[in-house]
Amino acid sequence: MSTAPTGAPVRVMLCDDSATARGALARVLETDPGLRVVARVGDGRQALEALDKAPPHERAEVILLDLEMPQMDGMTALPLLLQREPRPIVIVASALTQRGATATMAALKAGASDYVPKPGAAGGGLQDPAFRAELLAKVKGWGRLRQKPVSTAAPRPAPTLRAAPRGKLGPGARALCIGSSTGGPQALAALIRRLPRKLAIPCVIVQHMPAGFTAMLAQHLDGLGGPRVSEAKEGQPLLPGEILVAPGDRHLLLRAEGDRFLAQLSDGPPENFCRPAVDPTLRSLIAAFGSRVHAVILTGMGHDGLAGCRALSEAGGTVWAQDEASSVVWGMPGAVARAGLAMEQGTPEALGEALSTLIGRTA
Repeated sequence: MSTAPTGAPVRVMLCDDSATARGALARVLETDPGLRVVARVGDGRQALEALDKAPPHERAEVILLDLEMPQMDGMTALPLLLQREPRPIVIVASALTQRGATATMAALKAGASDYVPKPGAAGGGLQDPAFRAELLAKVKGWGRLRQKPVSTAAPRPAPTLRAAPRGKLGPGARALCIGSSTGGPQALAALIRRLPRKLAIPCVIVQHMPAGFTAMLAQHLDGLGGPRVSEAKEGQPLLPGEILVAPGDRHLLLRAEGDRFLAQLSDGPPENFCRPAVDPTLRSLIAAFGSRVHAVILTGMGHDGLAGCRALSEAGGTVWAQDEASSVVWGMPGAVARAGLAMEQGTPEALGEALSTLIGRTA
């Protein structure tokens, strides 16, 4: 695969049937000197033509693809775009609706790398600061991964894990918490594919996503052949072998009822500008299980999870983090790693394989 020179701006194509949207998106992207818009097209067919006609040094590396367009829509164009060489990164842009969430997950299954939900006018539209920050982080992060030279070295093995005292890993572990944000859906899928169907302990996932999108994410992850995955419901028991995903716009906590632990959904204030957030979930797990919690922090912007992982480490629990090389944005895992809290770092694939070995299966 050919790559851009190190440090060169990421080349971006905008594919949206609205000229107004293309203009607004271009203005946002061009505020970052690390990005350069090289093409603006109105449908999937034009996107294919633009890729085929562009000389290699002008060919888009990242395509921001609208899903609802005339002539050729995004879902029709997506597999055709991914057949081009060198293969571009495709980030889909979808409406912040249930229909948009369903389409987004279909696109991720079909090979899109990520998504950006476009806010409606009531939410500030394309000028919404949170949307602008998310757009820039995802386009630049995926673009930088795309530009990295393909390594000819042998694949990196799974982390070599230190022996851990009983009560931290293996039979002593009582719960697993995975936190992620920017680039998270693909990282989560890579990790969960490597977990056994009958995982010996329960797991919770906190992925920064809007309401409506998390149900589709859970459905997507549930079909990967690993443990059963569902969006958490109020009062749902935390059971071995099952994964609960925090619903969009709700914090996921636990409450004790006899010898059971049940999901408690909270409308408490955002933490680290996020709801759901990783930190309140980790605090709740520590209160329930003490040191017998294992946390994995995957790719994401910001530092959500840092305070929770620090508290978990002080309680005697275990923290792992995704490595910088494989992260779209090394914000969340980087904060944990720089604080010296991550016992191990690795790709989502390596972390998943190691978890499968350490935590194991139910009988």
